[in-house]
Amino acid sequence: MIDVLSLMILSSAIGFLGSLTGLGGGSILVPMLTLLGVPIKYAIAAGMVVCIATSSGSAASYVDRAMTNVKVAMYLELFTVIGGIVGATVTSFISAKLLYFFFAAFLMTSFLSLRGLHEELPKVEKQDRISTWLNLEGAYFDEALGEKVEYKLTNALPGGLGMLVAGLAAGMLGIGAGGFKVTVMELILKMPSKVSSTTSSFIIGMTALASITVYMTQGLIHLDLVTPVAIGTIIGAMMGARILNRLKNVTVRYLFLAIVSYLVIQMLYKGVTSQW
Repeated sequence: MIDVLSLMILSSAIGFLGSLTGLGGGSILVPMLTLLGVPIKYAIAAGMVVCIATSSGSAASYVDRAMTNVKVAMYLELFTVIGGIVGATVTSFISAKLLYFFFAAFLMTSFLSLRGLHEELPKVEKQDRISTWLNLEGAYFDEALGEKVEYKLTNALPGGLGMLVAGLAAGMLGIGAGGFKVTVMELILKMPSKVSSTTSSFIIGMTALASITVYMTQGLIHLDLVTPVAIGTIIGAMMGARILNRLKNVTVRYLFLAIVSYLVIQMLYKGVTSQW
């Protein structure tokens, strides 16, 4: 088992990357812990703690800078929380070997964002009725562009259903499902990349809180594992929150896809080589 100091250093780096990309940290931590010999169901439970820590460490800073769209987050959380509770319950009935493949398959959905890889800001000509009724819009100051960016979102209902699937995967796999959430917000809701990353970080904590009680009742939460992970993740997430707005949206997207590519390969390898 990895020692406490190494866990803190590793989780700090994970929290930093999770904060920048909106992945939530769990998507990165779970494969890393399994690579170090931690059983996947315990790694998944620890991943839920990381999701909460990443959200806590970065969300406050993003909200203070008006980069997180809290109104949109509250709407989408209605779907992710329900999915998270159902997903966490399902995990206890599934083979550990299958979880590796589910994890890789879900991460691969993030490549849908390649469609808008070089687009700095999405454009919405007209909102649908539900998005207009919910007033799903916002603005933030983009330091990289040196201007205030105003945006409007669309496709509120399809976006909500996409978040239901994200919540299901989050609870089932011990991740924030930030990759899928960011993809849904960018491709369906038409949200700018930085706002989707920050709003994803905000939503992730609430989804994880709804799911973690299930893992606690199953005895999968070990304090000697999750405590140093939580501390390191909060430190890393706070550092990531300080520099995100200095990066271009395209840069954030490239970083996001690079991390996801590595994780997919690692989880497929573990799935092939693990025992039933």
